Amino acid sequence: MRVEIEKLSSEGFGEVKINGKKLFIPFTAPGDIVEVKKWRKEKKKHVVYEYAILEPSSIRVKPECKHFGVCGGCLLQHLPYEEQLKFKEQKLSELLEMNVEVLPCPKIYGYRNRIDVAITTRGIGFRRRGIWWDVTDVKSCRIFGDKSEKALRSVRDLIEDLKLVPWDLKKSNGFLRYIVLREGKFTGEFMVNLVTSEGTLSKEVTEYFDFATSLYWSVNNTKSDVSYGTPRRVWGTEFIREKLDDVTYLIHPNSFFQTISYIAVILVKKVSDFVEGEKVLDLYSGVGTFGIYLARRGFKVEGIEVNPFAVEMANTNARINEVNAEFKVGEDREVRDLGGYDTVIVDPPRAGLHPKLIKKLLKDSPETLVYVSCNPRTFSENLKKLKEGYAIEEIVALDMFPHTPHVEIVAKLDLKNKI
Repeated sequence: MRVEIEKLSSEGFGEVKINGKKLFIPFTAPGDIVEVKKWRKEKKKHVVYEYAILEPSSIRVKPECKHFGVCGGCLLQHLPYEEQLKFKEQKLSELLEMNVEVLPCPKIYGYRNRIDVAITTRGIGFRRRGIWWDVTDVKSCRIFGDKSEKALRSVRDLIEDLKLVPWDLKKSNGFLRYIVLREGKFTGEFMVNLVTSEGTLSKEVTEYFDFATSLYWSVNNTKSDVSYGTPRRVWGTEFIREKLDDVTYLIHPNSFFQTISYIAVILVKKVSDFVEGEKVLDLYSGVGTFGIYLARRGFKVEGIEVNPFAVEMANTNARINEVNAEFKVGEDREVRDLGGYDTVIVDPPRAGLHPKLIKKLLKDSPETLVYVSCNPRTFSENLKKLKEGYAIEEIVALDMFPHTPHVEIVAKLDLKNKI
């Protein structure tokens, strides 16, 4: 069946209608003429998995990655970067009912400071789009950068020489499960984390990764398909470092850090610009990414984070940067008086703010609220409730993930009766 792609869905799929049924076609562009052959249901949507592009759109460009169209990592490499930004601005405009500028990422290739590469019986690489049990075998990742090629070549040599057994995704057995690469883009320091099931890993492994600043062996002895585990051994340094502007952060295999260093610098500066007053509460503070940057600029910062290990890392980061910031373990709704702070920063997970926290913010009424969101949809839902007491003073989006439909939002909300 021949159709023309009219627009992209919010997920970045080409969207068409056939006999009144809405279909979504990955890796297509507005203006493509497509022959639709087969589709299936994915999360309540009809997604086309077999099709042919009969006439390519005039806006298409050649993707730089040869795995584009198979690997599920990037959906938009076939669109010029300017078109990607327009798509995201339009997406936000429709969702938020206001114009929001999307600031471009300074680098659109080699930008990620972390990739999690599956090591499986079907290949070493990333999931095929829409198929959990299959992997696109890759030799390198253009989104991570040059060091990925050397690391992935080394892990293949390691498997061959030491006769290590890759993980079988369907049977949930095997030994070597993931290789996780992390790089300090502004320091050049490089971490390799080999995640295995229970077993033995010879010290010979160090000979294959002598170029790594830090080499970890972590064990995930569960059936869960996750790319982290309990560290069993470390060779080299315990942490690698990353710098955002004048602040140094330590990175551990099990700590979360902003995945795009080049735009994380812009993000922390924007948050700093939005903060008012002197006393700041950093909710969902993680390893102290915002809090320590603000403390470096003279703000009095307290941080609350539910993950004890992240709190430990945040306090360590505060210490090495010699700043006055204190981070504690706690729930986002446990702070007694949010009104005791001049500015409250919230950077929740994709599910957004808990309804009880929204009620508490409206009740305690801190004068300034800085909301950082990785999910515009839940941000929009939270905003409708927060508007009872707050008005948007300024809002901007950052293109944290070029070639994907994802975007980060930073909004400054002021109390409506603020004097």
